[in-house]
Amino acid sequence: MTTTTPKSVIKASHFRSEGDVNTTQARQEWTESLSDEATQAMLQRDSNVFLHQAMSTPCLDSLEGAEGIYIQDTTGKKYMDFHGNNVHQLGYGHPHVINKVTEQMAVLPFSPRRFTNETAVKCAEKLTQICGGELNRVLFAPGGTSVIGMALKLARHVTNNFKVVSLWDSFHGASLDAISVGGEACFREGMGPLMAGVERIPPAVSYRGAFPRNYDCSNNNDSSNNNDKACDVHYADYLEYVIEKEGGIGAFIAEAVRNTDVQVPSKAYWKRIREICDKHNVLLIIDDIPNGMGRSGEWFTHQAFDIEPDILCIGKGVGGGLVPIAAMVTKDKYNTAAQVSLGHYTHEKSPIGCAAALATMEVIEQESLLLKAKENCEYIKQRLLAMKELYPVIGDVRGIGLLWGVELVTDPITKNRAYDEAEALLYQCLNDGLSFKVSQGNVAQLSPPLIIQRDELSTALNIFENAIAKVCKDFGYL
Repeated sequence: MTTTTPKSVIKASHFRSEGDVNTTQARQEWTESLSDEATQAMLQRDSNVFLHQAMSTPCLDSLEGAEGIYIQDTTGKKYMDFHGNNVHQLGYGHPHVINKVTEQMAVLPFSPRRFTNETAVKCAEKLTQICGGELNRVLFAPGGTSVIGMALKLARHVTNNFKVVSLWDSFHGASLDAISVGGEACFREGMGPLMAGVERIPPAVSYRGAFPRNYDCSNNNDSSNNNDKACDVHYADYLEYVIEKEGGIGAFIAEAVRNTDVQVPSKAYWKRIREICDKHNVLLIIDDIPNGMGRSGEWFTHQAFDIEPDILCIGKGVGGGLVPIAAMVTKDKYNTAAQVSLGHYTHEKSPIGCAAALATMEVIEQESLLLKAKENCEYIKQRLLAMKELYPVIGDVRGIGLLWGVELVTDPITKNRAYDEAEALLYQCLNDGLSFKVSQGNVAQLSPPLIIQRDELSTALNIFENAIAKVCKDFGYL
């Protein structure tokens, strides 16, 4: 096994903290390898007309189709999509979702904001049913970032405190208010003054955390761990320290499981967080926009930890990979902002969006996708742990349901991030027909559609393992 190279160290920066980077030499080489003239022409047209931005334009490839777990490019090549921007819980083009949306379009395609409609009411009622507990008030919006803004506004209204605590490395959207509470520096770079009153604390990270403990954390990546001495509870204690020292805190916002590089706290951590928020009258906002609608094996990720937030934010997969729609769900006791426009979005009660959301919930129930996610969770867990034993570049494996992170390191002791190796892994897998996300520059994030069949999952993991083996050989680890 080799140690880290100077090249890897030089490339390490906060600009590689989110997603695969579209400005590296490896991306350029990938683009040049696309020999199809139609593809190159489409990429050039895209580059000429769209405003360039990190992790977007210039693009990776051009698509012409999507069905089930696959996306298909201009040449007809299919990729198993283990990325999907987290909208693909049902894969692509699920017939039940398409049918319900088509039916809705023919009857009531749009509902002006001052009116209600049967589809929107039924959708809100169904959401409160699957949320359970006290989460029984809904407000829809066009997208997840908008929902985050509504949640922050509601927290200010309820508590009369404008300060917020969030987690470093978190992502809550790309608008100015969302990046204000987000924890990734690449989104705030060059943006100047943002929303005041945001305090950030370290996330509960078992592998390379800011506050490591000496005892074993190997069981920490399991939501069933209910040990009050779990190795991450001290991260929760730091929240109370900040609340007491800072004062004026109205909300704590976090994902129950961080989606980007897959950080899975213990139940004990979340139990302690809930106790702290209750003690100090701080609203707990759970951002389940990327993971909601079944990815954890539960409807919503916080349910795997036996807690209930004060405000739940959901989106992305809610629309079945077909229609953009998001929602804020909260408690009846917070229904006190009748004189405040929390959202007031044009598509506030979109019949088409709500038809897609209703159909998505129906599919998850009818096809038993929550149970399927739990069953496939064990399979993917065992496959990835077996790879970890064989390939020294894999430093950590962690996950829940059908959300898994494989962290690549140049050395198991120093845990230096293997940036170049992760990028090489990505492009090798793309060559072989598997698409996924790279986060923090060195974490391969695998999030397959919930509808995936076991043989398809096995094929994808075979592609992944073969690519890992090639990376280890090419970089001198074996």
